[in-house]
This record gives sequence, C-alpha cells and structure tokens, in this order.
Amino acid sequence: MTGENRRQDIVRSLGETPLSATNLAARYGVSRQVIVQDIALLRAEGKEIISTNGGYILAGKARTTRVFKARHTDEQTAEELYLIVDAGGKVEDVFVWHKVYGKICAHMGIDSRRKADEFMAKIAAGVSTPLKNITGNYHYHTISADSEEVLSEIEKQLKIRGFLADGD
Repeated sequence: MTGENRRQDIVRSLGETPLSATNLAARYGVSRQVIVQDIALLRAEGKEIISTNGGYILAGKARTTRVFKARHTDEQTAEELYLIVDAGGKVEDVFVWHKVYGKICAHMGIDSRRKADEFMAKIAAGVSTPLKNITGNYHYHTISADSEEVLSEIEKQLKIRGFLADGD
C-alpha cells in the first residue's frame, strides 16, 4: 500500500470514535511515527483531524449511530459484516454483556469488504475467536452510517437474514 493510499484509508477510517496512532500503525504495518507524519500531511491538505486523549477523530464527519443486538453462527460472521458494509454502514465495535465481567467491548472499524476479509482471516488463522462465543453467540454492534435511512435499511436486512436478536 502506498503512503497516499494509506492516508486516504486513514481519512475513511476516522469518525467519531477515536483511533490511536498505535492502533493505526498496527493496522497498516508501519511505525507510530509514520502515522503521526501521515496525520500531519493530511492536516496540511486541509483535513480537520482532531487529536484527543483516545486518538484521532475527523471533525465535521457527523455520522449517526445505532446499536444492534445480533446472534448468528461463526460461519455467518462474514455474511453479517458484508451485509452491513454493503448497505453503507461501518461496524464501529462489537460488545457483549458478560455475567461476571460486565460489558466487554472491542473496536472493529470495519467499513469495507476488504476489512471484513482481513478480520475473518485473523479468525480463520486461529489468532482468536469471535467475542460473541462467550455469550452464546449474542453480541452487539455499534453501527454508524451517513443517515438514519441507511441504518434503517441495515436493520431491515439484518432482520430479513435472521441476524437480529430479540431485545433485552
């Protein structure tokens, strides 16, 4: 991936959820300093990137979010992710409610089939298992999109596919 492609992808990845330079460096296989330089270059191009104590966010990229409770098998995980990103959504995170630990949350930042495939490759390689597996496949996703209409379409498609779980 070229530096220009990486910077374009960084801008697409940034939203209201802060992303640290360390996280971005790991995602792109570069050093933290390269990411800091990328952010400086993007700012010089006029991108309104704000540094927070949790990482970088992109100002003015207001997206609406909604939390969906889902349930499906491991084999259906890619289908769920594809459904969301193909409809224009971004899977911001995944979280579960554990009976002992409470809420356990992990950032995902999946907004394309490529990122979904990268996630699935890590799962297939045995790096770890999906977080949903510790709660009988029940899990939640915070999904962001450009509009409520897009989120409603995602909800409709998740419901048709049978991925939406009953409320709490």
